Parts: sequence; structure tokens; C-alpha cells
Amino acid sequence: MIRVGVNGYGTIGKRVADAVNSMPDMELVGIGKASPNHTADAAAERGYDIYVPEERHGRFDDVGMAVAGDIHDLIDASDIVADATPAGMGAEYRPIYEEYDTPALFQGGEGADVAEESFTARANYSEAMGKDYVRIVSCNTTGLNRMFAPLVEEYGVERSSITLVRCRGEHAVISADPVTMPSHHGPDALEVIPEIGQITTMGMKVPTVRHHFHGINVELGAEPSAEEVADLFASQSRIHVVDGDLDISSGWDLQEFALDRGRDRMNLYENQLFEDSITMEGSQLHLFQSIHRESDVVPENVDAIRAMMETADAEESIEKTNEVMGIGDV
Repeated sequence: MIRVGVNGYGTIGKRVADAVNSMPDMELVGIGKASPNHTADAAAERGYDIYVPEERHGRFDDVGMAVAGDIHDLIDASDIVADATPAGMGAEYRPIYEEYDTPALFQGGEGADVAEESFTARANYSEAMGKDYVRIVSCNTTGLNRMFAPLVEEYGVERSSITLVRCRGEHAVISADPVTMPSHHGPDALEVIPEIGQITTMGMKVPTVRHHFHGINVELGAEPSAEEVADLFASQSRIHVVDGDLDISSGWDLQEFALDRGRDRMNLYENQLFEDSITMEGSQLHLFQSIHRESDVVPENVDAIRAMMETADAEESIEKTNEVMGIGDV
């Protein structure tokens, strides 16, 4: 049984904690939380032990919320920590993880230099085996890597150009993010799959929530038909090829799709790749896919834990994670 601490209980951390808690080969030691707000209360309702920075204990005492100990106690009691703290804080915590000789995995908001390896289970699981520090790449990059891995293996990839339309609900305007090229997603994808070769990524942010959209153009090393490419994607357990007959074309449709299928927190762990968008022009592949920003990296965290602890190979871990979390059942 792998004892896992989750440091940070925001959008990603709470989903990682739930996933870890559901795994038969893992035990959730507890979660790290800095404020006694409604998410901390929800964690307590789920029976999760809460660990708090020492200087914050008084705030929890003031509202009568029990704490199990200090963050250092959580780290010390864990075989491994999934760090889901706000971007940049993971790098600040790494020396503390080192002090306790506790391996840690980080999220995509951290720079690549925080870890020994950047990770997507489908692409480079074996590279994380036995590592002490691994970074799960961002939700968008995770989605790109899942798409690229089978293309590289089956056809080869010459070059690609990708526009990422990223949901940022707090903005009332559409803007470039960043104005310069490339966005971080291309270099991050190459950290995991160097065989992608030449890739240009352009980022935008739009005033919507939960679902990012990717407009993708890839020059393959072969000229398969659109049907062959669709079949290849459909064979991937973490890619859902959205049937054109379902009349789904928006993030709103996908939210309803997830709710109607009983997905907790509207989670869609799989890439949502639109079947009707898959087009081949010679060796040029065009398509649209959507990425649920809140959940697609969650199974990657679970798989990275097993890789780092060397308790399963890629096929075993991915199959177990998918089965427990219901991935591929949409």
C-alpha cells in the first residue's frame, strides 16, 4: 500500500485526493490546506485528515475545524507527496520534501527544472520509474501528448502547428496568451516526446470556463485516411472520439454530456476529440479536440505515483487507473 499525501486542495488537488482515495493500492494520508474555507470543510466531510502550515493553525482553531498536524507531519508520514499547491509554490516546497527524503510529483504550473522528468503516462511512463521528482505537464500539454504519442508511433510526425483556445473565466475579453510564440505547450510537449519534432503552439484566452479547445494541424510521415486516423484515436483509452451524431460542439455540450453520464464534478479525464473534424489532405491532419482543464491530469498523477514507487509497469497502471476511475466508459 502506497501512502500518499496531497499537498494543496484546490481544483486539481481535491480531484487527485479523491482518485488516490479510490485506488486499492494506495492510502490517502491526508491533504494540505492553508485556509479553513468551504473546500477544507468539504475535505473534512469526506473524512480526509487536514494538515496545515504551523502559522495557520489558529485560523482553523477559530472556526472549530480539526487539524491532524502540520504540513511537515504530512510529508513525513507519506511515502510520496502529490504537490498540488498554487503555481510556483511546488518549487518552494521541494527542499522540504528533500529534507524528509520524500519523493514528490508536481503539476504543470511549475517549471520543468523542478523535477527530473516531465510526464504523460501514455508517452513516457518508463522514464519516471524510480524517479524522486516528476512533473505532470499541464492539462493542455497532457492532451497534446496523448494525441501525439500514437501518431508518432503509427505514422511519424514531421511538424505541427497548434492554436490553443484556453478558458479563463475571469477575463471579459479575448486575448493572445502569450502574444509571443511559441506558448509553453510546444516546448513542454517536446520534453515528453522529442520525436514530435518541429512544433509551433499559439495560445489564446477566452471568457469561458472548464474546457480548452485545440485547433490542430499535423504533417504526418504517411498519408492515412481520415477513417484510419479516427480508428487509431478510438483505440486509445484516454481519447474519446466524439461521435458526430451526438451533436456535441461546445464546452457547454460537454458539461451536459459529463453530467448526464454521472461523472463526479463533471470530470472528463479523456481528450474529447471531435470525429467530424478529423480531416486528411495528403499527409496533413486537421482536427479539433477539447480538454477538461480540471480533470485530465488526474489519472496522470495516479500513474506517476506508481511509476515513481515502481509498483507497476505502464500497461498495468494505466489499466488499473482507468478501471477504478471509469475512464473510457463515456
